[in-house]
Amino acid sequence: MFKAVFLQKNELGEFKASIEQISESQLPEAGDVVVQISHSTLNYKDGLAICNKSPVVRQWPMVAGIDGAGTVLESAHPNFKTGDEVILNGFGVGETHWGCLAEKAKLKGDWLIKRPAGLTAEQTMAIGTAGYTAMLCVLGLERHGVKPEHGEILVTGATGGVGSVAIALLSKLGYTVVATSGKPEQAEFLKNLGAAEVLDRKTLSEPGKPLQRERWAGVVDCVGSYTLANACAQTRYGGTVTACGLAQGMDLPSSVAPFILRGVTLKGIDSVMAPLAVREEAWQRLARDLDLAKLASLSRTVPLEEAIEVAAQIMAGSNTGRVVVRM
Repeated sequence: MFKAVFLQKNELGEFKASIEQISESQLPEAGDVVVQISHSTLNYKDGLAICNKSPVVRQWPMVAGIDGAGTVLESAHPNFKTGDEVILNGFGVGETHWGCLAEKAKLKGDWLIKRPAGLTAEQTMAIGTAGYTAMLCVLGLERHGVKPEHGEILVTGATGGVGSVAIALLSKLGYTVVATSGKPEQAEFLKNLGAAEVLDRKTLSEPGKPLQRERWAGVVDCVGSYTLANACAQTRYGGTVTACGLAQGMDLPSSVAPFILRGVTLKGIDSVMAPLAVREEAWQRLARDLDLAKLASLSRTVPLEEAIEVAAQIMAGSNTGRVVVRM
């Protein structure tokens, strides 16, 4: 038996999230690697699933947790053997396949990568999908030629997991970062991570003109909707906007003006199905480029028994930074 965050919905649509004892015999058949999970994390998507706020879960019942780190117990996959230290991000885990907010998980080896040297299991989950997504955004900016000397980088939704790690990464790489947040009391926290300036999110979250004063060389947007539209409208000629979130909304009330008149690139960032080479590169860069002292300052660790309560805090907007879940 092992403990897990177990999500259930009955025929009447009644939802329940609880910590349950699960039998190993219940683990999904699809999967060729059994992992003893030591740490997981709580991302925004986990909060949505655990609090039943969005149709994240598409098969019932479900074990929550889109991220996991641990040790291989059994493997029928050629790339992994017993004792390997591995991490998992995405691939529908916690949505269509039982996830990693559990002491054990049965996963497909194609979804796993070996934990990079220099990072502990706890640190990888302090990074989690949120920090991994932030690194994918940084890689997106770099591949489109955005350099520190080109100007300021805007990070929206900055107190969230993606935004906070993005600030820490970008500042260490020499970029000048401007953060937006709806939590003025967290301005000092964001500046300690490396933000040169903190703006009220209201400056971007209302409808704006299709083209506005050019300011940003690049953008990491975690918010979507009007915020993303205004960020595009304020991006400098030839700049790049990376879009990875929808905290404000899934809509994009924009126009083609920034793209056809200023040559702005809108780069979509997907952290769920990225190819192995991209995942490995992102994690190697995280091990090299992320200030681990800053990572410690923006993360906290809770036991599995507190995961449901903390997920509710994330949905209420009262959580800052990253939450690691210890099994």
